[in-house]
Amino acid sequence: MTGRVGPAGTEPDRQLSVDGVPVARYVVDPAVDPRHGPRPYLHPVRTLGGTVVTDAFPADHVWHLGASLAVQDVDGTNLWGGRTYVRDAGYTWRDDHGRIAHTAWDVRDPRRLAHRLEWRDRDGSVLLTERRELAARRVGERAWALDVDYTLTAPVDREVSLGSPATNGRPGGAGYGGFFWRAASATPARVCTATAEGEETVNGSAAAWLAFSGTAPDGAAYTLVLAGLGEGDRWFVRTAMYPGVCVAFAFERPRVIGAGTSRVGRHRVVVADGALDRAEAAALAAGEAV
Repeated sequence: MTGRVGPAGTEPDRQLSVDGVPVARYVVDPAVDPRHGPRPYLHPVRTLGGTVVTDAFPADHVWHLGASLAVQDVDGTNLWGGRTYVRDAGYTWRDDHGRIAHTAWDVRDPRRLAHRLEWRDRDGSVLLTERRELAARRVGERAWALDVDYTLTAPVDREVSLGSPATNGRPGGAGYGGFFWRAASATPARVCTATAEGEETVNGSAAAWLAFSGTAPDGAAYTLVLAGLGEGDRWFVRTAMYPGVCVAFAFERPRVIGAGTSRVGRHRVVVADGALDRAEAAALAAGEAV
C-alpha cells in the first residue's frame, strides 16, 4: 500500500490507538525549519489515562521532536537539528542539515504503521534508506507498549558512518543520537536500571532496560520502561538539564554501516500511568502486566 499525499505535498498525520483509545500521533511529514532536522516523530504520546509524556519544540532545544530517530552526524550531515559539534571549535551553526523523508506506506492501521523513508543530505542525496514499523498494544490495565522496529541500509557502493558530539570531541558523556525520546516533566525525572539509579550512573550504561519516571504539569505521574539496546548501543540520559532518554548508536566511537549492509533496531517503550518502583518496572520490561 503506497501513501497518497495531501495538499502541498504533505502526508497526513497518523494516530496509534490501543483498544480504540488514541495514544500517539505520528507526524509523518513535518513542515519545520530545516535547521531543526525535519523528520517523522511521535507527539503527543499519552498514557492510557491521557497524560502527555512527550515534548516537541521545547524552548531549551527547539529541534527536540517528541520521540524520533535522529543522528547528529551521518557522514557529515546533521539529521538531529541544531548546532553541530565540531572538534576543537564546539557547537557551531553550519549549513549541514538534512532531512529524514517519508517515501511510501506499507501499512496504515490504528495499531500498526509501517513505511519507507530516505535519510537525505542537504542537497537531497540519499545517505541511507529505511524501513520502519511502529506498533501499539495493551500491557495490563495501566500501561501500553510501543514497539519500534527499523532497518537502515547503506548504498551498495559506499559505507556510512554514524557519529555524535562525543565522537566529535565533546566531553561529558554527550554520545546522543539514535532513537530519542524527549520527555515532558514538570519536575526532575527519576531514572534507574536494575542495578543503578540517577543520570550520572545510568548515562552510558548498557543495561537491559531503563525506567524513566516523570511528572506532568498537572501533577500526574508516569513511567516509561525502555528496552532493546542493540550491540554496541548505550543509554544516553538527561534528567537535570532536560528530561530525555536515547538509545545511542555512537556513544563513544563512530558506528559504520557497511556498503550494501543494514543496521537493524528493535526497541520497546512501555508507557504507564503512575510512578512505578523498580520491581514494577522490571516486570514490565519482562513483558508482564502490573
